Amino acid sequence: MTKQKQYLESSTQESYAGNTVALPRLNSSLSVSSSTDDENKRSTWSRQLDFFLSCVGYAVGLGNIWRFPYLCYKSGGGAFLIPYAIFLVICGIPLFFLEMSLGQFGSLGPIAIWKISPIFKGLGFGMAIVSGVVCVYYNVIIAWALYYIYQSYSVSWSSCENAWNTPNCVSQDDMKMQLNITSVANMTNLYNSSEVSRLSDSLSKMTSSEEFWLFKVLKQSTGIESIGGFQWPLVLTLLIAWILVFMCMMRGIKTSGKVVYVTATFPYCVLLCLLIRGLTLPGAWNGISFYLSPQWEKLLTFKVWGDAATQIFYSVGAAWGALLTMASYNKFSNNVYRDSLVVPLINCGTSVLAGFVVFSLLGFMAEETGKSVADVVSEGPGLAFVVYPEAISRLPVSPVWAFLFFFMLFTVGLDTQQILCFI
Repeated sequence: MTKQKQYLESSTQESYAGNTVALPRLNSSLSVSSSTDDENKRSTWSRQLDFFLSCVGYAVGLGNIWRFPYLCYKSGGGAFLIPYAIFLVICGIPLFFLEMSLGQFGSLGPIAIWKISPIFKGLGFGMAIVSGVVCVYYNVIIAWALYYIYQSYSVSWSSCENAWNTPNCVSQDDMKMQLNITSVANMTNLYNSSEVSRLSDSLSKMTSSEEFWLFKVLKQSTGIESIGGFQWPLVLTLLIAWILVFMCMMRGIKTSGKVVYVTATFPYCVLLCLLIRGLTLPGAWNGISFYLSPQWEKLLTFKVWGDAATQIFYSVGAAWGALLTMASYNKFSNNVYRDSLVVPLINCGTSVLAGFVVFSLLGFMAEETGKSVADVVSEGPGLAFVVYPEAISRLPVSPVWAFLFFFMLFTVGLDTQQILCFI
């Protein structure tokens, strides 16, 4: 080894196949490998658990809570789990492994990694652009969740006695009274058909939680021609949301890797609490039965299989660049096989668990209002900010449950948001 070092230090040129190639003069205290390591030095996760929880927090997002349960019910109930599991095995897990192994091997982000094939560099820019758009969208949802957290102390959406309510508002007490009157009328024929029809129509009026969402939170205008002004409470909560995101990632993985210990685990605590409470409510099992009852004939339609594939791609978050970025901070020897298998399974298990939680409370709400589960089920923001708050407001100690639910939405959104901002 000493002779080789002396030879390299004394030689500045080497003749190879008739050509002269210049070699750098090496310092006696350095080697080629150490100088290369210094140039390519990149931060790594403090603990491997930081990376694992970050992946779980990124994969488990709002789609698990407000999209999968509705999609499962609409696409065949328990039968939908068959194409869902098939696409998880043949698409979800392999894509997850491909992106994570690529990031861990190259230790580069979604744009620089395409040095391996510059013609595909546009894919990296596409990942960054898509993630940037989603960042804006997710932070708005976080702002809504913060606003509902503030309002949860009084559960303002449970009554019609507020300045934003309209004459068409129907509160919980009104719905119960009208339900009782209608039931008595049907049983004893004390009311004529026109009166029963009038009472039935009143049941279809806008609920107090829906009016709170449209006229208090969003302050929805009459149309696109009337833009309206700034909603200053939402401007403030949006500013707070961006500040919180900055604080979570201001030192890169050194801070975000610690935040996930709370944001990635707290949603499971809340989901389990809501599930236990939901199962004790009247009508809960009707909701769960409605959620999982298999409709085998729907497996013969292409739309169900397309919905399953879409949900898998959306849920695991592959090809957005976030997985590649997180894996690039791994040590080269990390067991990427294990992580690529466990995280997607946890993600899909969380979706199924969230379905039990959602439909147990929707079954209770259907029991309270005298409607079928199909009449109260919804997806997206309509589920999270209208239907679910309506169901929670009917629970004893509703401010506590409301706070827990919306804080869970906040942590789920923050988990995904801070990872997307790294790209």
